[in-house]
Amino acid sequence: MRKINSAVQPMTVKGEYASVGDLKMYYEIHGTGRPLVLLHGAFMSATVYPALAENSQVIAVDLQGHGRTADIDRPFTFEQMADDVAALLKQLKIAQTDVFGYSLGGKVGLALTIRHPELVRRLAIFGAAYRSFEESFPPDVLKLFKEATPETFAPKALKEPYEQLSPAPNWIGLAAKILQSVRNFKGFSPEQIKAIKAEVWVGAGDHNDVSLEDIVEMHKLIPKSQLAVFPNTEHTVLMTNPDMVLVQVKEFLNNGFETAPETKQATTQNNEKNYRT
Repeated sequence: MRKINSAVQPMTVKGEYASVGDLKMYYEIHGTGRPLVLLHGAFMSATVYPALAENSQVIAVDLQGHGRTADIDRPFTFEQMADDVAALLKQLKIAQTDVFGYSLGGKVGLALTIRHPELVRRLAIFGAAYRSFEESFPPDVLKLFKEATPETFAPKALKEPYEQLSPAPNWIGLAAKILQSVRNFKGFSPEQIKAIKAEVWVGAGDHNDVSLEDIVEMHKLIPKSQLAVFPNTEHTVLMTNPDMVLVQVKEFLNNGFETAPETKQATTQNNEKNYRT
């Protein structure tokens, strides 16, 4: 059984379903305050982090095929999932929100910010790249993705929680769709990233994660962004030691972008030099 980290709050309130096109999308709302949408990673489900929940109205969702949201007959795309979230927010009459997305949820958060810019005030993402599959990962991680099959790609530790929640479990089918969505992703264009108006926090681990070159480039392109690379840290840190990351996410969501534009380039260049040593 997967160990539940104390920084992750098990769901304790009754969830609801929203009809979003053909999708019956599961969501939960916790607390009151400024809206904050939490977008989980692949194979995961709606998660509430107490570190982020204080003074926030948290909207935690299960994306297509994940958790309590049953899959439907359409491919997984980050753009479609973003449109699903936008439709849910419209039904909830939420005009603007902050967003935190992890891994797959980070790409959905980027797509939401690009496709529905009026909805997102601040976006924090961890372990999510903006470029295509071939450009998003360091060589060792890319090799694993290229060689993976649905059977080898699906993380065994998350199988039991998935099967307990899913109304129509299909573990290998879910793995196949996730793997295909990653391989088919063509990336967001530099022009789309440059046009982001929201304030953005970009985070990643320094190994077994997305390409550092990709996230540094994304940081440079986004007009108002902060960059955080965590040393000796892997992509799975949000499942093993989330508070390491969430303390910075919380600071960003509360206070936003504070670095003066004229100092951003110098800061980025210094960080880039450090990452390569």
